[in-house]
Amino acid sequence: MIEVSRYSAYRVMWILVFFDLPTETKKDKKAYANFKKCLQQDGFTMFQYSIYVRHCASKENMDVHIRRVQSILPQAGHVGILSITDKQFGDIQLFTGKKSTKPNAPGQQLELF
Repeated sequence: MIEVSRYSAYRVMWILVFFDLPTETKKDKKAYANFKKCLQQDGFTMFQYSIYVRHCASKENMDVHIRRVQSILPQAGHVGILSITDKQFGDIQLFTGKKSTKPNAPGQQLELF
């Protein structure tokens, strides 16, 4: 029997990483580029310029990726990590100018058993 709750919109999670990093010096720019590159290598996609998101199949999987982000934090700047359920992510309202738009969800993650 397949466990239906495993795919519940309240169990599937999203991680949002938002950051404001300095880019005044070459060292700052390199740290900024390296941070973004590491996020992308860990499966994050750009949601907005300084906001990256990642889909996680469970809270346990989310915790692994949050620890990875914490391990690559740059020395300067501000980084925030927010975790929300798939249901909450689906309720996002996005606006461009005066028109509302549907959320453009990042690429679907494939899970093999």
